[in-house]
Amino acid sequence: MPASTRHHRALAVFVHCLGILAAVPALPAAAPPAAAAPPPPVVAPTPEPAMPSAPPAVPSPTRAAPPVAKPPVTVAVVPENTPAPRYRIQVRNSGGTPVDTTVRQELPPGASATAITDGGRATRGAGQSATEVTWQLKLPARSTTTLGTALTTAAPARPLTAPACAFARDGSRPYDCATATWSAAAPAAAPERTEAPPWRRTPVLLAGLATVAVLAVGGAWTWRRRRRPVAAALTGEGPGTVYPRPAAPRPEQLRRKPSVWLIVPVAAVVLAGTLGTAAWTATRKVASVDPDSQPTSGAWVGRGVNGVVGEPLRESAFEFTVYRVACEPGTAARQCQATVGVRNLTPEQQSWHGRLQRAYLPDGNFVSTDEQATRAANEGRDVFAQPMAAGSRTVLPLVFTVDGKAPPQQLELRSGVFSAGVRVDVP
Repeated sequence: MPASTRHHRALAVFVHCLGILAAVPALPAAAPPAAAAPPPPVVAPTPEPAMPSAPPAVPSPTRAAPPVAKPPVTVAVVPENTPAPRYRIQVRNSGGTPVDTTVRQELPPGASATAITDGGRATRGAGQSATEVTWQLKLPARSTTTLGTALTTAAPARPLTAPACAFARDGSRPYDCATATWSAAAPAAAPERTEAPPWRRTPVLLAGLATVAVLAVGGAWTWRRRRRPVAAALTGEGPGTVYPRPAAPRPEQLRRKPSVWLIVPVAAVVLAGTLGTAAWTATRKVASVDPDSQPTSGAWVGRGVNGVVGEPLRESAFEFTVYRVACEPGTAARQCQATVGVRNLTPEQQSWHGRLQRAYLPDGNFVSTDEQATRAANEGRDVFAQPMAAGSRTVLPLVFTVDGKAPPQQLELRSGVFSAGVRVDVP
């Protein structure tokens, strides 16, 4: 194609494009603001299928808070030497800060308070038939507070045991406890008549002289009997010798020994009888202290001891003292808390177990310690987890969960499964 033709065709195409661009309307520089348009219709969202909720976050393990340390509060109870029962209670705070406390003294059954120091009042114990005297005190730092009670009873001559405890302000946690037994003062004995010493009494002197005379006569007679053979030999009237002639020697006799065939069967029978008796005795003793048996009447070590509230009772390893038993009101399952003092009397550490501590109910059934409730009452501390150190003493609450309205009639406490334990009657 000639060059002129190609030039004209390109020019025509360029002019055609210019015409098209001219035909397109020019766009404005800035669009004016649009008028408010009506809101679009609300469309209900399509419900989505329910998704399973996410599992709750697992809390990170935390350490149990240590129990709150007890304040240095101690209690001492001293019986007065009076014709009627009287007690002096000394509560000492040896710490550097004041302590709020509730002091309770348990009165024995049949006794009532006739005099109480200022601030105290006699009340009926929780779930009990006995009466208690209560004081609400604020003990100053490094101080001793003295309290006192006077009692009356239908049998004034019998001894009366009245323990006392210092609790936290709410009365739930015991700080310390003590106990004492009042006994009537013995009447003065009449003066004895002065008598002469025994060796100066006439009958004794006569008896002594008679004894000396009899011994003298007997000695003289014996001497004369032994002197006669000697005199006869010297005079030639006797057999011619003072001493008897030696007897003719006798042939030696061989001692017969028992046969071996006789010794072996006899020894076997004795050994079998001994082992059988020991096995039978051990089986009976172990069966009698089975933790599930009721009641437990036997033991491998020691003998059972019975007592009352406030009386220290010793078994094989521990000395137990029950100071107070209180049950919460109710007719269904309820908790009874026993304030117990435990002392390790052995030279080595001793373990004890919650299942062996029992509360016997009026119907003959029994329950063991509620270990979870006991741990809560001791502010998270498991009192059975660690053995007790040698010679140590502690006062702690033990909780028993019982069914029914009647409180326990007896508590059974023991250090080990083979121990005889102690039994405390609950009023």
